[in-house]
Amino acid sequence: MSSPAADIVRLLTVRGETVAVAESLTGGMVAAEITSVPGASKAFRGSVTAYATALKHELLGVDPDLLAARGAVDPQVAAQMAAGVRKALGADWGIATTGVAGPDPQDGQPVGTVFVAVDGPFGPDSGSAGGGKVEPLRLNGDRAEIRMESVRSVLALLLRELAREQTRNERAQDTERNGGF
Repeated sequence: MSSPAADIVRLLTVRGETVAVAESLTGGMVAAEITSVPGASKAFRGSVTAYATALKHELLGVDPDLLAARGAVDPQVAAQMAAGVRKALGADWGIATTGVAGPDPQDGQPVGTVFVAVDGPFGPDSGSAGGGKVEPLRLNGDRAEIRMESVRSVLALLLRELAREQTRNERAQDTERNGGF
């Protein structure tokens, strides 16, 4: 059985598309998971581990007023991280993780509060505001378990969006072949 990372690399390679990763609480684990797949270099552009809040603005273009008002653990921050890494590294898709792995709360958020995000070449009927999708997570477990589940969740989110794009493209091709019906 293939892993989500292997499925992502395969789908992106077939489509000639790429992904970039912005990570905070996962500290490079998402990039490590993707690059563990043979052939990942065809689809993986690179990653930015912006652990320090200031780097989220400096390297990924996250709005400094948003960071000041809400802190780094916020759905809009996750969305801006994904969009920022996509732009900064010139990828078709950007994914991001931000959250609290513990042991202490951060920015007024309890341990286990995580936001994962994807930004990509969404079609006009994708239903995503501003091009990105964010998924809030409330995770249980110790620091290691929260970080691993965050990796799994952001890869699953990207895989769902890739499958959704595939389905949308196939529907559009069917419509074209059938004269618009």
